Amino acid sequence: MYTRILVAVDGSHTSRRAFDAALALASAPGAVLQPFYVIENTPMYYEAPGYDPSVLHNQLVEQGKELADDLTKVMREHGVAGDLATAQASSLDDVPTLVLKAAEAFKADLLVMGTHGRRGFQRLILGSVAERCVRQATLPVLLIPSAAGHDDDKTD
Repeated sequence: MYTRILVAVDGSHTSRRAFDAALALASAPGAVLQPFYVIENTPMYYEAPGYDPSVLHNQLVEQGKELADDLTKVMREHGVAGDLATAQASSLDDVPTLVLKAAEAFKADLLVMGTHGRRGFQRLILGSVAERCVRQATLPVLLIPSAAGHDDDKTD
């Protein structure tokens, strides 16, 4: 039985499926769930005319606040303890590093993540946060595929 579960969320349908799976696991008495949201660092194109990186950054911060409200409400409705935590990625701490640090700080005994299941060139270009976390984790990691339980939803 897992009692301290960290789930990585980013506002996507895939991460929502991961959250739902983590919520079900955290419904056990005494379990605590911590959704974790990372504000990604955006490329800084200072020489591009009219480019203002703060616009995207502010949208990501706002998305984190909306997720906190939504996920906290769902957790309370299901009687699950815990609160959303956030962090901001940097050139030193990318998303996988921050997720694993958050799991360690939370003393999580399970990490739950969604995975898009990209293959080939897309995976090469986009990388995989979930794959890096699995490779570097010192705790069990539960991966929820983007189409888990939804045959009509394979385009995530």
